[in-house]
Amino acid sequence: MSLFGDGLDAAVQKAFTRPAPKSAPAQMRYLVKQLKGTRAVAQLLRISQRTVERYVKGQIKKPRPDLAARLEREVRKRWQPQIRARARQKAATTGGIVIDTRARLGYTAPIGSTDEDRVRHLTVALPPQHAARLFDAQEAGAGDRRLQEITAEALKEVYFQDGGRRAGSLEEVRFTDIEHLEFDL
Repeated sequence: MSLFGDGLDAAVQKAFTRPAPKSAPAQMRYLVKQLKGTRAVAQLLRISQRTVERYVKGQIKKPRPDLAARLEREVRKRWQPQIRARARQKAATTGGIVIDTRARLGYTAPIGSTDEDRVRHLTVALPPQHAARLFDAQEAGAGDRRLQEITAEALKEVYFQDGGRRAGSLEEVRFTDIEHLEFDL
């Protein structure tokens, strides 16, 4: 499970205008329509083509828990792609993104400063350029570690350095032991 990737996806999903299908047969019909066939859906979900057909007809209504989770994840991944793209574009150009986190934050600074790591609860609005970097990295397939580095750099610039008005000699921000992380557009 990807903490940063899932958090960014959840923030974008808040922009959806309609709820995704809830029942297994409706979800299966949606995937069959999107992937243009039952064979592709069967391969995607690692089940037989006949099982997919039975879900589409409504002969099976309740999937196993592991299949239900895969089905839900695949439907959410494909649900309302234009709305998803529009929300990302807005965040990356005009709106920015808000990060709410409770984590251990510290920094590397010159000798004599109090750079001790400590748990902080921050709610910070990141400007659009940082949102764009996060979304671009996610699109490029960056892992949680890279997304965490980008977020740490954004927090360094926005929270610790206040856009260049203070802490100019700050070198690196450590963003570890994440207890809570939530993004909002």
